[in-house]
Amino acid sequence: MGKVIISAMILTKMKETIGAYLGKKINDAVITVSAYFNDAQRQATKDAGVIAGLNVAKIINEPTAATIAYGLDKKDGEKNIIVFDLGGGTFDVSILTIDNSVFEVLAINGDTHLGGIFTSHTTH
Repeated sequence: MGKVIISAMILTKMKETIGAYLGKKINDAVITVSAYFNDAQRQATKDAGVIAGLNVAKIINEPTAATIAYGLDKKDGEKNIIVFDLGGGTFDVSILTIDNSVFEVLAINGDTHLGGIFTSHTTH
């Protein structure tokens, strides 16, 4: 079984679980991926969503998603923020500006050998 099919199976289960919880059919999704996913990995993720029966409206980086969640209620002028993503075996840092609900990614960088297990061992 290929990676896209396995991803589609996971997305299908998530779609069903969320639909059952909300009491309605789920059709549309925004899917988050690692900041270091390349174009082929992003396309494979989108393909998995389509196989799962989802209209994938957007594929966004996890740090960008965190910023959006943080900034949804921040409407009072321009703010520069930094987001650290320590999960999944990577350590990503993003710098963004939020200006009256407009989000601009200024920089993304990180290390694919840090985060995940490395972070767990050094912080506990």
